[in-house]
Amino acid sequence: MIEEKVILVNEKDEQIGLMPKMEAHEKALLHRAFSVFVFNDDNELMLQQRALDKYHSPGLWTNTCCSHQREGESNLAAGKRRLQEEMGFETELEEKTSFIYKAPFDNGLTEHELDHIMVGTYNKEPNINKSEVAAWKWMPLEAVKTDIVQQPEIYTAWFKIIFDKFYTFINTSNESNGK
Repeated sequence: MIEEKVILVNEKDEQIGLMPKMEAHEKALLHRAFSVFVFNDDNELMLQQRALDKYHSPGLWTNTCCSHQREGESNLAAGKRRLQEEMGFETELEEKTSFIYKAPFDNGLTEHELDHIMVGTYNKEPNINKSEVAAWKWMPLEAVKTDIVQQPEIYTAWFKIIFDKFYTFINTSNESNGK
């Protein structure tokens, strides 16, 4: 199996090269990524627990799905592809914002990503891919926020960073929309 490549970018999200995923994480090079947050009609977030044999952050809880765009693939197409691959369903996604973060791991790898945040709605049960996802659940945003404070060790590093920024972003959006 050929190792998937990530798109190396500058801080303006302009492509500057391609590199095997593991090498980019070993060298902590900035690359393009995405994080999908799927909500139901009760405004609960679908969380996934990463499979127990993942090369980093196994068994930790995180957003609905996340990964890396492929060369020539739009952010939304990548989000939809990975949502199907990991969670087994399709839904419309909307890109909300993006930001850069850096999170080192105990195994020597570092996530240094320009992360595109996408949001969608879905109200059924997913058909999870057991090689990617150990479990899933719906949680209200306030419960997630509280749980991250009380049990930070059960969540992925990037989810804690992203959730903090994402939570603030969606609250601002809701206030500006009169909700």
